[in-house]
Amino acid sequence: MNARRGPSAPAAACGGPQPATFTGNRALQQVEPLLFETGSYDRCGVDLDGPPPFTPRLGGMAAEEPVKLPALSEPETMRHYVRLSQKNYSIDTGMFPLGSCTMKHNPRLNEKVARLPGFADVHPLQPVSTVQGALEVMETLGQWLMTLTGMPAVALSAKAGAHGELLGMMAIRAALAARGEAATRTVVLAPESAHGTNPATAAQLGFTVRAVPAGPDGAVRARDVAPLLGPDVGAIMFTNPTTCGLFEPEIEQIARLARDAGAYFYCDGANFNAIVGRVRPGDLGVDAMHINLHKTFSTPHGGGGPGAGPVALSERLAPFAPAPFVRRREDGSLTLVEHAGEGEAAQAFGRLCAFHGQMGMFVRALAYMLSHGGEGLRQASGDAVLAANYLAVSLGDVLSAPFGSRRCMHEALFDDAWLKGTGITTLDVAKALIDEGFHPMTVYFPLVVSGAMLVEPTESESRASLDLFIAAMRDLAMAARNGDVARFTGAPRYAPVRRLDETRAARQPVLRWKPPQPVA
Repeated sequence: MNARRGPSAPAAACGGPQPATFTGNRALQQVEPLLFETGSYDRCGVDLDGPPPFTPRLGGMAAEEPVKLPALSEPETMRHYVRLSQKNYSIDTGMFPLGSCTMKHNPRLNEKVARLPGFADVHPLQPVSTVQGALEVMETLGQWLMTLTGMPAVALSAKAGAHGELLGMMAIRAALAARGEAATRTVVLAPESAHGTNPATAAQLGFTVRAVPAGPDGAVRARDVAPLLGPDVGAIMFTNPTTCGLFEPEIEQIARLARDAGAYFYCDGANFNAIVGRVRPGDLGVDAMHINLHKTFSTPHGGGGPGAGPVALSERLAPFAPAPFVRRREDGSLTLVEHAGEGEAAQAFGRLCAFHGQMGMFVRALAYMLSHGGEGLRQASGDAVLAANYLAVSLGDVLSAPFGSRRCMHEALFDDAWLKGTGITTLDVAKALIDEGFHPMTVYFPLVVSGAMLVEPTESESRASLDLFIAAMRDLAMAARNGDVARFTGAPRYAPVRRLDETRAARQPVLRWKPPQPVA
C-alpha cells in the first residue's frame, strides 16, 4: 500500500511551482478518497446486537452473501461528507452566473419558515381539517401569483418548470377536445430560440412542432407568425423574455393573431424574474404560463430539485385545470377539490401527479413574496435587468454580442466571434473561469447563437461582486488576445478534478466502484 496519496497541484494561485506534500493535501484543500477506499469490510462502525431467531420471508430474494459496504467510525463518516461539501460550488460561496437558470440568493428566512414543524412535517394524506394552515399558504400563494400575472386562475401541483409546461399544454389539449378540435389542431408553433423543453413537451403530448424563425435582432415578428397560423394549429409556445435575454416586442400582436386563428398562447415563464411587478403576462394575451417558483421567488435549484412550476391560466383555460385545487367553504374553512369530473372540476383534465405540489417550495416562495412586498418584487426585477445590462455594457468592448444593438433583460448573451483566430473555444473560457473562482456561465445555449455564453447575474449580486466578475472576464479576454492558449486549454488547474473527456463521461459513466486489481 502506498503511503502517499499523490502529488499536489504543481502551481499555486500566487504563481510559481510548489513542492508536493506527503499526504497530497494542500492545507485546507484535502484529498478525499471514496468511502470504499477508506473503510473496511472486516468491521462495523456501529455496535448492533444480533437479531433473535426469526423466519425469513424473502424466499429466493434473500441475499446470498453480505452486502459489501465499507465500515467507518462516526468521525470518519462526518469528515468525509464535510470534506466533500467543501469541494462544492454554491450560491453561498460565490457568484453563480448560469444564464436561463436564475441562481439567486436563497434568504435564510425562507429556510427557517419552511422548517417550522407545521410545514416541514405535513403529510399529503392528513385529514383536511388538520392542514388548514398549509392550505391557507397555498391559497395565499395562488392569490399572489394571479395578481402578479394578471390571470384569473392558477394550478399549483406541477413540481418543476417542464412539469408546468406539461400541465399548461394538457389544459390546452383538453380545451381543444372540448371544442371538438383535438383531432384537427395537432400543430404547435415554437420559436427557434425557445427553451428546448417547449417543443419536447408538445411532442410528448402528440403534437407536431413547427419552428418559427427569429429575425436578425433575435425577435419573432408577427408577419412571420401569421402565415403559419392555420386551422391545424392548436397553440403557440413562447418564452418571454426569451432565452436570448430579450423581450419580445410584438408579443401582444402575436397573441392576438393566435387567438383570432383559434389557437391558444402558451408562455414559458422561466424568465419571469425579469418582469415581475412590471409586466402582467395576462395583459399580453397569454392563456397559460408556468412560473418557476424556485427561480423567480428564490431557492436556487440544482440536481433535479427542489422545484415547483405552478401554472397561471386564462379564463378560457381555467375550467380545464387539473385537480386538486384549494377552495374556501361557506363557513370559512378550506378544502381541496380532489376529484376530476365532479363539481367545479367537471372539466379538469385529471390529475397531474399523486398529491398537491411541493409544499416546501410554496412556503419558501410565499415567505419571499411577503418579505419583499409588491414594491420589493418590482425592485428585484429592475435590479436583475440593471445588473445584466451593467455586465453587457462593461464587457461590450472585449466580448462580442450577437444582438448588441438591443438592451438585454435579465441576462447578457455573448457569442464566440471574439475568440476567432485565438485557438480558444467557449468551453475553454468556461474552464478558465473555474480557476478564477467562478462557476461558469451557461455555454452553447441558446443553440441559435454560435459558441453562446449566457450570463445571468440576478439582483442578488452587489456591484462589487459584478465588478470582480467583469475584471476576471476582461483579464481572460486579454489573455486570449495575447496568445496565452495554455491558460485556457489546461484549465481548470485548481479544481478538485481536472478537465474530463466530457463526451466519454456522458456516454460511458462509471457508476459503480470496483476494487483495484492486484498488480501481477
